[in-house]
Amino acid sequence: MEPIKTIHSRFVPLPLENVDTDQIIPARFLKATTREGFGKNLFRDWRYLDNDDTNPKKDFVLNRPEYEGKILVAGKNFGCGSSREHAAWAILDHGFTVVVSSFFADIFKGNSLNNGVLPVQVSDEFLQKIFNQDNQSTLTVDLENQKIIIDNTGEEETFDINNYKKNCLLNGYDDIDYLVSIKEDIEKFENQTL
Repeated sequence: MEPIKTIHSRFVPLPLENVDTDQIIPARFLKATTREGFGKNLFRDWRYLDNDDTNPKKDFVLNRPEYEGKILVAGKNFGCGSSREHAAWAILDHGFTVVVSSFFADIFKGNSLNNGVLPVQVSDEFLQKIFNQDNQSTLTVDLENQKIIIDNTGEEETFDINNYKKNCLLNGYDDIDYLVSIKEDIEKFENQTL
């Protein structure tokens, strides 16, 4: 995984509530077992008029060239529904590193953290302030200090994250990488108890 420290980027607004994992990545695209290639099917049924990708819906935000960035800003209750890890894979594979919402489903939040996507939960009021920005506006997400800033206004809000997952994201570790990183400490502990 790539380390995440500070992300400064424009953002893609998706002001829809209750976006479930089947909308994020429809079940018919879950045939692969590796993490690559899911980004092209992110929000597939909302992005295209038919079953192939040759007829994009021009008004959908991912198809509009004026919106880009590493940050997806979504409405409340993002990632609800089934527990498919593929939803986090699709978001990351499309190029998003951070997802901002005022509420995340727990399983989606865990899957995101395990796969290198930072879910940033903010208040409903702060989320609305982000949605009120124009398409050239940028956000700064500072993982070390656990804060998100609307760069145009300087308004900021802190967010919570599990300390272990924060450490993993800052260093680009998955769970195995973390264990390898503390191998010497584990060996010292084992030797003390013998």
